[in-house]
Amino acid sequence: MRLFFALIWFPLSACAAAPELKGEWTQGAGIVGRADPGSKVVFNGRNLRVSPFGWFVFGLSRDEAGPVELEIGGKRYRYDVAAREYAVQKIDGLSKGMVSPSAKALKQIKLDNQRIGAARAYDTASEDFTQGFIWPVTGMVTGVYGSQRILNGESRQPHYGVDIAASTGTPVKATAAGVVRLARSDVYFTGGTIILDHGHGLSSTYLHLSRLEVRQGQEVRQGEVIGAVGMTGRATGPHLCFRINWFDVRLDPQLLLPAP
Repeated sequence: MRLFFALIWFPLSACAAAPELKGEWTQGAGIVGRADPGSKVVFNGRNLRVSPFGWFVFGLSRDEAGPVELEIGGKRYRYDVAAREYAVQKIDGLSKGMVSPSAKALKQIKLDNQRIGAARAYDTASEDFTQGFIWPVTGMVTGVYGSQRILNGESRQPHYGVDIAASTGTPVKATAAGVVRLARSDVYFTGGTIILDHGHGLSSTYLHLSRLEVRQGQEVRQGEVIGAVGMTGRATGPHLCFRINWFDVRLDPQLLLPAP
């Protein structure tokens, strides 16, 4: 089941005051909910931002074990989280520096990670995430969320996005309206990189871009061109690596996008 925010909401229970939730209770999923305005919402002990209209959002990590607990207006609900099996993806032909970086490169990577972490830490009141998401580019999916990466024969961290193959220069569109929190062309591993803030800690990331069309602090509309496909950073061919986060929790974009 794919996630469409504009469709019918599924209530948690039959009582009139029950919250509305949309999403899959599976690893890597994003869950969007709506409660009575003014309700206190807590997910696994973490207070969530709730909009004046009752909107809230949270995410389940790649390895979320469950069960998880959601508290809304003093009522508690527990959910099991479906486990997933992840593929193994082998990528060869990368330069040595992109698999085992030098000491100088590690300093840049540390700074890159600080900037990326800061861009994903925003907890704004925007409700842009409620409009739903569109594919930022059209093309063949060549890499999926959660897969274990083997780079030049060496095991590295899992892949946390969806790779979409397209020709260099293909326009990349904003998956939803938001504010540009990061726009840099020199990130070590990902080259041209853009991060958009969609509100309540939900952000989207666009990697390996050949061109950036936006600047930090700029507001963009859903579908607006923000950059172009490339193969900058650690890439063996032109493609867009597209990611979605809830703060530092990495989500599966394909669970939030319409079926291709």
